[in-house]
Amino acid sequence: MNVVYHYAAGPGLTSRLAELEREGLSVSVCAMPDRDRFAELLPETEALWHLLEPVTAEVVAAAPRLRLVQKIGVGVNTIDLEAARRRGIAVCNMPGTNTQAVVEMTLLLMLGALRRVSQLDAATRAGRGWGLPADLQDRLGEVHGRTVGLVGYGAVPSRLAPVLRAMGARVLFASRSGKPDAAGEPRPLDDLLAESDVVSLHVPLTPDTERLIDAAAIARMKPGAVIVNTARGGLVDEAALIDALRAGRIGAAGLDVFETEPTPAGNALLELDNVVCTPHVAWLTRETLERSLAVAVENCRRLAAGEDLLHRVV
Repeated sequence: MNVVYHYAAGPGLTSRLAELEREGLSVSVCAMPDRDRFAELLPETEALWHLLEPVTAEVVAAAPRLRLVQKIGVGVNTIDLEAARRRGIAVCNMPGTNTQAVVEMTLLLMLGALRRVSQLDAATRAGRGWGLPADLQDRLGEVHGRTVGLVGYGAVPSRLAPVLRAMGARVLFASRSGKPDAAGEPRPLDDLLAESDVVSLHVPLTPDTERLIDAAAIARMKPGAVIVNTARGGLVDEAALIDALRAGRIGAAGLDVFETEPTPAGNALLELDNVVCTPHVAWLTRETLERSLAVAVENCRRLAAGEDLLHRVV
């Protein structure tokens, strides 16, 4: 089966993918920026292992042999599901494979924003580590003693909440469904925003959640609150967030995702010293890749054997 892994692969993963030949999988690695190579591979592609670059209707049309779009991760908002459905192409995701990695990155960004790690790092590298402005002291904080609001309560927040509580935080959560065993206190979203010192986003991007954190939502938040987003960039109105960060209405932000990805160098968020950011890699660890590979290989085996696929979305 011809498979395209549509992301860059390091030496270790490249070797691992080459070994799959013995399992009947011919895996071609195609880095996302290499559009010419991707176009050359699509006509013979039977399974597309998709990460971030959108799978559009045009991509589907250019792959006449395509039978499976396997999301390496959970969110399928970057896949044209209707185009896949019309062609009878299966779409699957893999819930749980990246949970631990995203939990740890969320906590990292939370701590990084509270401690202004990007500002401290830049000053230290520039030889100004002991020349920081004195008023910065008033803006550095700890998780301990703060109220952290988790918007959504799926796999990531349910694993993160006990960690936060163990660190001495009070945990609130907003969820559309009941969570009787949750390690936190349920709140309507508006109340959670008003009570939380840190707000962390953990919901999928849908028409209902697009720009969930807009100017009105920010106005309901505590002055100086922190926003963390490891879910989807479209959940946040970036223009409103930039204004709030510049004004000090929002104290800091930890962001792994952006409205436009890859986010351009001119994005004003990248110029603010109260923003800690990473390029949509909260999921990316060796362990995540190994767990993901196991699911992707199994689904290719099942596809070839005519068996039911794991975690089928379409």
